[in-house]
Amino acid sequence: MESIINIVRRKIATGLIACASVLAIATARFERDPQSCGTITVQLKKKKQPVFRRRFFGMLAFISTALQLTILSPAKAGEVIATTIINSQVEDPFNHIKQVKAGVLDVGYVEAGPANGEVVLLLHGWPYDIYSYKQVSEILAAKGYRILIPYLRGYGSTRFLSDATPRNGQQSALAVDMIAFLDALKVKKAIVGGFDWGARTADIMAALWPEKVNGLVSVSGYLIGSQAGNKAPLKPQAELAWWYQFYFATDRGQAGYQANTAAFNKLIWQTASPTWKFSEETYNHSAASFDNPDHVKIVIDNYRWRLGITKGEAKYAALEAKLATAPVITVPAVTLEGDANGAPHPDPASYAIRFKGKYTHHNVTGGIGHNLPQEAPQAFADAILEVAAWVN
Repeated sequence: MESIINIVRRKIATGLIACASVLAIATARFERDPQSCGTITVQLKKKKQPVFRRRFFGMLAFISTALQLTILSPAKAGEVIATTIINSQVEDPFNHIKQVKAGVLDVGYVEAGPANGEVVLLLHGWPYDIYSYKQVSEILAAKGYRILIPYLRGYGSTRFLSDATPRNGQQSALAVDMIAFLDALKVKKAIVGGFDWGARTADIMAALWPEKVNGLVSVSGYLIGSQAGNKAPLKPQAELAWWYQFYFATDRGQAGYQANTAAFNKLIWQTASPTWKFSEETYNHSAASFDNPDHVKIVIDNYRWRLGITKGEAKYAALEAKLATAPVITVPAVTLEGDANGAPHPDPASYAIRFKGKYTHHNVTGGIGHNLPQEAPQAFADAILEVAAWVN
């Protein structure tokens, strides 16, 4: 039952907002026709100053402060009563990273949009981060969706809760992390979208936990794999595209990535999206997330696990056994592919059979590379909206 103090605060906030609206209308009228407002002027240092104007801006400042104190002040720890109307238009959620303990992690994440909106979970890949979805989140938040964008294990402010937890990068571990993340936020179901590692994680969530996934948007389609499946050699040109995977399989590769993380990842950005002319500022926003104490260990283990060099954790064995059967995805799904993706990716025709629910695929043109959400945010947002329309 709602507490009396919450009801009072909400009533006060409603009244203050109404006052702000009335004053805004009044000042607009004043600007057009001061005489119609009965403006009184006073002599101040030989310059006439409209009392109405001064009183309005003083009152507006008071209301702004009162709104922030009244609406944002929690009744108790962890309780947010409402979202400020004034600040929501100017504050960037990417400047306010939140944290939540979920499973084996303390997950850093961005939340945008109304708290009561339909939830959209957006998952980044390597070597990228939450900024891949900044513009996407703005588009979807404006449509009324609640956007959650977590740092994966080994990125940004996400940390392991225990030093004893293996720094494991295997595919099922990342998916379990995200199920735990949704549970920690008490999110029952979400539309899940991703690219690169994020697409694989989203695919696994949809395949193994369809009750948690309303719909799916996956760049490069069906990316669930297995150690057994990865044993088969590829044609030489395809193997060449995976050069970094074989580099990471060596001690030299691990040492090289540790010593040159930022430069290495910028090279991947350039080769995976050969026509994308990103700025230094754009890259540096994301590069900051690689300065995580577990980043190198997670990246190296992810690629070594794929080749069977590391075995993964026993607690994920049952999940990996299911994934090795290439389980179908039954939730509504849209897959996307850029026309200039320089990273290894499957032919859409090869994976369409894995999607058994309502499904479509879109090729995104215009020189769009591997980081599709950041290079073509409208196209990615449109895919989320397409899935949402099917679900609703």
